[in-house]
Amino acid sequence: MKKLQIIAVFAGLAFFSCKKEECAQCHYDKNGGEVDLGEKCGDDITTLEANGYEENGVTYTVHCGDGH
Repeated sequence: MKKLQIIAVFAGLAFFSCKKEECAQCHYDKNGGEVDLGEKCGDDITTLEANGYEENGVTYTVHCGDGH
């Protein structure tokens, strides 16, 4: 019975850890400074980094997470 409980606990942890979206702080560079876009998660990060952020007809490259 204990083995079954242990297996159930590990299965539950695996399920919840797979559903957790990665989140990161995002920004773009403008006039020598960084403009904060706040925390973004999952597909929003992918979209922003691929397409950039548009402001007044200008598209800026977005960086999310550490190391950018």
